Amino acid sequence: MRSLHHFERSSLDLDATILRPTDVITVDANRPRAEAVLVFGSQIAAVGSLAQCRSAAAALGRADAPVHDLDGVLVPGFIDPHAHPLMFGQMMSWVDCGPDKASTIPEIVERLARAADVTPAGRPIRGYGYEHRNLAEGRHPRRDELDAVATDREVYLMNASGHGGVVNSYTLDINGITRETPNPEGGEFFRDADGDLTGELSDAACDILTGVHGVKLGHHGPNFHLQDEPAEHERQLLAAQERFLAGGVTTIGDAQVSRREFDMYLRLAERGRLQTRVGMYLLSHLLDDALDMGMHAAFGNARLWFSGIKLYVDGTLGGWTAYFPDGYVGDPCRTGQLYHEPDEYRDLIARAHAAGLQTATHAQSPTAIGVVVDAIAAAQRTVPREDARHRIEHCGLPTPAQITEMARLGIHPVNQPQHYYNWGEGVTDAIGTPGERFNPLGEFVAAGVPVTLSSDAPVAEPLPLRAIQTAVLRVTHLGHKLGGDDLRIDPATALHAHTLAGAHVLGREDDLGSITAGKRADFALLAEDPLRVAPDRIADIPVLETWVDGTMQYRRSQTPAAHGAGVSGR
Repeated sequence: MRSLHHFERSSLDLDATILRPTDVITVDANRPRAEAVLVFGSQIAAVGSLAQCRSAAAALGRADAPVHDLDGVLVPGFIDPHAHPLMFGQMMSWVDCGPDKASTIPEIVERLARAADVTPAGRPIRGYGYEHRNLAEGRHPRRDELDAVATDREVYLMNASGHGGVVNSYTLDINGITRETPNPEGGEFFRDADGDLTGELSDAACDILTGVHGVKLGHHGPNFHLQDEPAEHERQLLAAQERFLAGGVTTIGDAQVSRREFDMYLRLAERGRLQTRVGMYLLSHLLDDALDMGMHAAFGNARLWFSGIKLYVDGTLGGWTAYFPDGYVGDPCRTGQLYHEPDEYRDLIARAHAAGLQTATHAQSPTAIGVVVDAIAAAQRTVPREDARHRIEHCGLPTPAQITEMARLGIHPVNQPQHYYNWGEGVTDAIGTPGERFNPLGEFVAAGVPVTLSSDAPVAEPLPLRAIQTAVLRVTHLGHKLGGDDLRIDPATALHAHTLAGAHVLGREDDLGSITAGKRADFALLAEDPLRVAPDRIADIPVLETWVDGTMQYRRSQTPAAHGAGVSGR
């Protein structure tokens, strides 16, 4: 048992409750399982047997602490260290055109047309979630097909990758985009064999939707959040928060924070409506601002804090904008792109690293990942930092040599198994058999590189149990398994990767990520044990409750719960 001396003995106003679920998975190597947990205020005061927790409660002057029986398995609150909550909330009001809703282009058009019928005149029609390789036609929709939805307003269908999509002719026309319009740096207006615009656009070309300052400043990477009124953004963020809590997620790393997201979080925090924890990564065009303000380390409070700087090196595999200089097998004329030349990127990393900041860089292709690894190695040679915790976001296709170097440098890949689940076949279609190694989690483990899982919502739903199952089985939604068993990880490692490992990359392992005395009382209550059910059933385990700081913030029934002393409902 951990000593209780760190709790204020004078805190007589704090409630104490003993939680006794069916089982407790602590994700703490010193005590993997437990019978009960003592919650004192917002913290975990003791973990162990019921008798031990009662003794600890008595030592705190709470001998009468009630025992709250829970019908389910208690695990640490899931941590999703790479997501885009505001964008996720925004897209929740769009038309879902994902594979579960539409498998053909006519079905997509029909869904968008139905939305147009009930949307006031002049307002844009927006859809999301399609992945062209999952469609029966095996291609992107075209602008003339979206013209069937509307010719008097914008229609935008975002690709599942989030890095572009397709627009109707009206959208191109009002922005003056013609077949003669040059491609912007870092983006493309796609054309057919005759040079006519298809309506597909990617990355910086999305400026026509977001405004030039909405996507990027300089060459620092995309920001695809479309502008809405602040009150609408606030509503969107609250709606997204509910979905994270429903998945058992208690802590989020927002991997793309501009002034817009920063303002929204401050608004929610000021009003006491920020129910999840959020670590913010500022987009790299704000690096100078951060350094000028003296933001040389993480700061904030237990609910909202600044974590570091987000950078981009290349694009996305799903949208074929990840950088493959020799071209894609599926289309040799496409190479993708780099957002920075290696020397420019190396300078950005060096400045952030020297100031003591953590960096999180989007990189998918081996070439892009190599740029990141080389830059971090150079920064460490110049200014050695023992525990810099630099991150590579997605890190889809690192070479074995790069993985070895990542282990040496202490680089943390942050992967999204649901990318594999949703469109793993698309990676092999794009780049051939090397794509079978996409998200090589087992290779990371073998090399001593920590594995961390996340959702990248809205690219995938914030469903940690789906991510865990995919990491264990490596089976796509179409039932295919790509690559060998050496790329898989076991359920315990996958659970650790979505809890304590997530806390570690956010710099919060001392108070989050495991059910350990002294940490915050953040929990997810599951209907079954994810370490004991058949692996192909993990994703189907219901999340019954989600707790943050000892307070139940979500209950699956969505009806008021009967709470014991010290347990409050939302």
